[in-house]
Amino acid sequence: MTVKIAIIGAGHMGRVHAQNLRRDDRVQIVAIGDIVPANAEKAAAEYQCAACTSLDDIFAHKPDAVYVTTPNALHLEPVIAALDRGIHVFSEKPMATDLREARQILDEVERTGLIYQIGFNRRFALVYKFAKDRIAQGFVPLSANVKMNRGELLNPPWVGNTALTGGFLYESTIHLLDMIRWLMGEVVEVYCRAEANVYKELDDFSAILTFDSGHHAVFSSCAHSTWAFPFERIELYGEHAAIVTEEMEKVTYSPGLGQQILTHDCFQLSAAEKWGYVEEDRLFVDALMGEGFPPVKALDGYRAVELAEAMYRSAKSGKPVRLPLEA
Repeated sequence: MTVKIAIIGAGHMGRVHAQNLRRDDRVQIVAIGDIVPANAEKAAAEYQCAACTSLDDIFAHKPDAVYVTTPNALHLEPVIAALDRGIHVFSEKPMATDLREARQILDEVERTGLIYQIGFNRRFALVYKFAKDRIAQGFVPLSANVKMNRGELLNPPWVGNTALTGGFLYESTIHLLDMIRWLMGEVVEVYCRAEANVYKELDDFSAILTFDSGHHAVFSSCAHSTWAFPFERIELYGEHAAIVTEEMEKVTYSPGLGQQILTHDCFQLSAAEKWGYVEEDRLFVDALMGEGFPPVKALDGYRAVELAEAMYRSAKSGKPVRLPLEA
């Protein structure tokens, strides 16, 4: 059996997924669409499929599933259009940049029963899988220190356009909002401070996240930190034990006082593998083939949007915000 997949958005992430999918013998890429005809044509020539410039063009090729890799704020329309036509969806993060839109997608996924997977690739990155495995084996994270920075909002130019990004938190930061929830549980309260220091949007965030366990984490994110390594880092603190990640390159585990410290270095692996893209695409195709379920579901996408929105609301009000939120 072969599944027919179309890609909506011929930018960087569309190409990352296309490269993985064309190596999967179970997949036929039937079309790539982009509102810029030259982008669609260039990508279609590379992946030997049809070039499309509208959703109607995409759907005319009768895909079994679509990848939505458009800019952050432009996910709602193609996702809903696909689900309404009985087409399964892989959506790049975020699910949406508005809680009401995220709720609309979640409701539609639940109504249709179709496969929907959100692109939180960090869950499949080896360093974070290692941390999750240690937790499954008994490491209990009692607190954490988390940062997700970006060097600038200049390149590509659209990353500084909130009409497309939805705001800085919906860019890379939302990955670690999902990650800390995955590692430490549901967030029940957010207390956030934020400032617009360099750009015309809030670009510096500091927050205290409280989990349903009663434990807490410190979370910070800066949009103008330069690309000094590591731009993302998680430190999980247990009982005289710690797990520390450095981007997707390295993870260090200190299991206790007076014990040997273990470090895994992923430097020599391909970016697609160590960043988790290969596995997330394989698992999505597995689900399409009836060989499992989407590992990152619509509710995960919704909860991450909810957490980002809670940080914005807290920063605006100067007060803690309780979750869940009303859409």
